[in-house]
Amino acid sequence: MAMVLPPEFATICILSFEGPDRYSLAGGLGVRVTHLAETLARRGFETHLLFVGDPYAPSEEIHQNGKLTLHRWCQWISAYHPVGVYEGEEAKLRDFNKSVPPFLIEHIIRPALQAGKLPVVLAEEWHTAEALIHLSDELHATGLRKRCVLFWNANNTMSFHRVDWSRLNFVAQLTTVSRYMKHLMWDMELNPLVIPNGIPERSLEPVAPSQVAELRRALTPVDREAWLLFKVGRFDPSKRWLMAVEAAAQLKAEGERVVFALRGGIEPHGYEVMAVARDLGQEVAKVIGDPESEDEVIALMRTAPPADIYDLGFFMNESILRLFYAAADTVLANSGHEPFGLVGLEAMAAGGLVFTGATGEEYTLGGQTAVMLDTDRPQEIVSAIRDLRMDPARAAAMRAAARERAAQFTWEQVTDILLEKIKFIGEASGAMPRRMRMPEKRYVGMVPEKVPSNISLAAVAP
Repeated sequence: MAMVLPPEFATICILSFEGPDRYSLAGGLGVRVTHLAETLARRGFETHLLFVGDPYAPSEEIHQNGKLTLHRWCQWISAYHPVGVYEGEEAKLRDFNKSVPPFLIEHIIRPALQAGKLPVVLAEEWHTAEALIHLSDELHATGLRKRCVLFWNANNTMSFHRVDWSRLNFVAQLTTVSRYMKHLMWDMELNPLVIPNGIPERSLEPVAPSQVAELRRALTPVDREAWLLFKVGRFDPSKRWLMAVEAAAQLKAEGERVVFALRGGIEPHGYEVMAVARDLGQEVAKVIGDPESEDEVIALMRTAPPADIYDLGFFMNESILRLFYAAADTVLANSGHEPFGLVGLEAMAAGGLVFTGATGEEYTLGGQTAVMLDTDRPQEIVSAIRDLRMDPARAAAMRAAARERAAQFTWEQVTDILLEKIKFIGEASGAMPRRMRMPEKRYVGMVPEKVPSNISLAAVAP
């Protein structure tokens, strides 16, 4: 591993629409930036996370012993749109583009430069692209652009048509989360660096077996041997929700007892998913509540009537998600377009048995740590479940291998990759001040086993 960027050398600011507030958590992006910011701060970097936050929370909040500052943006607009981060999206976007660049320059970038640090801006997803372009323009106008590193990261292809690629590719170093996404962007004549997603180390802690057993009893009160499915994500057709509910219905029609717990979003496709499930003879129960712990969600599920599908209408925090991942016989992360697949990786870390698509899920190791689905046919899910039910030893082995593989994707390891890329771009662009450059000292020619005392390594350093 090459030497990474020391924390005293840089100030890092992350720009994102989503963030750590419940108001701001709409999908994997909010989880990603929260964990990334926390890890960088824990490693000693002065870190700022600027996001569209809860309108009733403090506009600025400091954590991690003063190393992490949360900046909640667009709160005056969010107060009129209490549902979540993407309600009133266009108004928030206009405000974000106009107000973020001058704030960054005066309150984060100038102080960093005055402290002799390298200012690094990591912008996430299409919502931040225009703001980053404006930031670069304003930095040029103030003579500061060459002293900063600007990254823009693509987690998905969503709203790519709204990005001014010629300008963005000129002003920032593009990055993405998988080789799958890199190849998609190659077709657009773009060449991003690949920096994967990660999980916090606490995700690898075992889930309590007693709570797993209690949740399974609550979800399968009629038949304790029922096969438990779980799926979480936005109600988007690319997530292949219809494939999932059709597979569950097919298993039921063939005499299998299956219970499907699912948590979608607020997208209209959810109505279609539930309508199809009912048309296929599935009993659907909506479960409403506000559980905050594993015990509370178990108690809530005990109050739900027996059903084939439990439509979970409550926020699922990290600990609750991990409990469902571990309790399920199958976690369906079966998207047809999945740039990285953070849900699958989180489920594997919790000991879950995951069914993925065949796109960006590089952590599957060709099917050794998860079942890779090659089609959108429900029969493929049905067949794989039948095989695993007949071979519990294989299912147990895959769960164990999945946890080992997930351990290679902790944020500690991922941030090493990120910091190497920042150092590389900082040096290549000339933004890295000379005092911060850390060349490897070497001899010209063959290096002797023992360095003679009268030779200065500094004299021959590159």
